[in-house]
Amino acid sequence: MTIVPVTSADLDAAEVSWFSALCSDDYAYLGVPDGALRSSFEHCRDIALEAESQGFRNILAPSSYQVGQDTLSFVAAMAPLTSKMNFLAAIRCGEMQPIMLARTVATLDHMLEGRLTLNVISSDFPGEVADSAYRYQRSREVVEILRQAWTQDEINYEGEIYSFKGVPTDPARPYQQNGGPLLYFGGYSPAALDLCGFACDVYLMWPEPKEQLAQRMRDVHARAAEYGRTLDYGLRVHVIVRDTEAEARDYAEHLVSKLDDEYGQLIRDRAHDSISLGVAHQAKARELADKFGYVERHLWTGVGRARSGCGAAIVGSTDQVLSELEAYRKMGIRAFILSGYPHIDEARHFGSRVLPQLKTCSLPHEYGRVPDTTPATPLGTGDRR
Repeated sequence: MTIVPVTSADLDAAEVSWFSALCSDDYAYLGVPDGALRSSFEHCRDIALEAESQGFRNILAPSSYQVGQDTLSFVAAMAPLTSKMNFLAAIRCGEMQPIMLARTVATLDHMLEGRLTLNVISSDFPGEVADSAYRYQRSREVVEILRQAWTQDEINYEGEIYSFKGVPTDPARPYQQNGGPLLYFGGYSPAALDLCGFACDVYLMWPEPKEQLAQRMRDVHARAAEYGRTLDYGLRVHVIVRDTEAEARDYAEHLVSKLDDEYGQLIRDRAHDSISLGVAHQAKARELADKFGYVERHLWTGVGRARSGCGAAIVGSTDQVLSELEAYRKMGIRAFILSGYPHIDEARHFGSRVLPQLKTCSLPHEYGRVPDTTPATPLGTGDRR
């Protein structure tokens, strides 16, 4: 199902990333709080260190106000503790004055020696309910100001929300001199697609049936083409991999065996993106699933009963998970942001079973970054139906 050209179309590798549960999203049983898995700095640190030791190429550090750890503080603390893995730090556009954000990002990028990437998000602030068009306009202006700060000698900007004239950029120059950190972005509205096509580098999607993902990629590609640009594409998805499909499915059922659906609804509602169009699409996938929660043979929607945002998992044996990832890669998806429950345990399952059979990379930058690739053994040869 190859559908669109992408920036890294010549790569035979993928960026395979993990997730650090900064937002109180780690469980032995979904929806059952566990003090040992709470979003303390120590636990989130240990997730990141395990991900690096397993060979993941990047790790998403999400953002939330109500629960968990502060994103940028966490990434700064992890800089001297890691040496190989990138950090994908979520920035909620408008939370910080854009020029100060540019300086903060530049400082982090130097601390990480270029291992910083950014996930641009546009959801409401705590206590705020803003119009979608306004939020995406605010994000667009923030990104434009960041680009100026990272590539020009001074910032001169006149927008609907922000206005700056003659601001020197020397304090805001990042370690990455080829345009600054790579920008990942996810959103479903027309304004979101326009912002991504205009200014970002990697369009992130949540799991849905493959044909729906394919159509979304076509839509984003068309919007980017209007600006003379091409993008990379990424999939944020959970994963459960075991030696056999039966074991993986049994573990999926184990995860939700103690879930109270009313409490699961409370978990979903507390998120700032709980009423977004993307979340609605995740709910629609759950509605279309079979009685066991599968909307495709290996795509299980049960995770979405206890979390907002990404609400489905690839479930299967090692060969089946490899086959699913290869199918997505053939569609043009080059970045995979994975997670599982509990996060450290599932990172080890995936790291020991699947990662050794994948050729991984760090995505090349629109401005000419040369990809760093790691070779892999050939893909598994078992049952991939």
